[in-house]
Amino acid sequence: MDTNLKERFLQLWEKYFGSSELPITFYYHKEPQNARIVTKAKGRSCLICELAKVRNGESLAYDADAIACGGAKRYLGYSDTIRHNFEYFLSCGIPGKMEGERYIRTPEMVLELQKEQKTVKDAKGNYIIFKRWDKLEEIDEPAVVIFFAKPDVLSGLFTLTNFDQVEPNSTYTPFGAGCSSIVHYPYLEKDADRPRAVIGMFDPSARPCVPANILSFAVPMIKFERMIDYMEESFLITDTWETVKKRITS
Repeated sequence: MDTNLKERFLQLWEKYFGSSELPITFYYHKEPQNARIVTKAKGRSCLICELAKVRNGESLAYDADAIACGGAKRYLGYSDTIRHNFEYFLSCGIPGKMEGERYIRTPEMVLELQKEQKTVKDAKGNYIIFKRWDKLEEIDEPAVVIFFAKPDVLSGLFTLTNFDQVEPNSTYTPFGAGCSSIVHYPYLEKDADRPRAVIGMFDPSARPCVPANILSFAVPMIKFERMIDYMEESFLITDTWETVKKRITS
């Protein structure tokens, strides 16, 4: 990690977004990289809830055995398996046997959706390291930067992603679990010809793990570095943003 880049962003973030919450980052590595190795939680657990610790400054390292949620294990790339009757779980359920989440209309549609999903291939044999931006060290190699943002902050991030391109779809919002929107989809974007950011945290099952007025914005590091470079020639220096910034910092 370029520590000069780290410090530069911290200064610019405070200048244009005040005391807004700092982003967290993640990447895969064979070593825990000075992060606390997580042990598997007992009972039901949601990765989004656990990441509140990272948002508060604690660095965490997960391996396959540490992830309690089967869905998170799959979206993070540690498993290719799907729970039995998952197509019914995500849709209408099975009367008398299983309550469905009703996120997709039919089991057949769930099966079609799964055919389109790609796999994160860098997880197996590695830890996934989560660190808040200000906790990054020279040894770190962040692949994705994740913001948990209020609408005004989100508007700034969203607009900045499109600053250096004429194609208007610099972000997208794929359907999926909360962890898919901050890990799976943005990580796959890092290898795209034109990496996009992912706006997420719309999953009703994950919503209780974040405040009511918060969504996520996850962007590949390769794209985020360019965003940092453009901050001081973008709309952020205008009176328009100053008006929004006053509301952010009030």
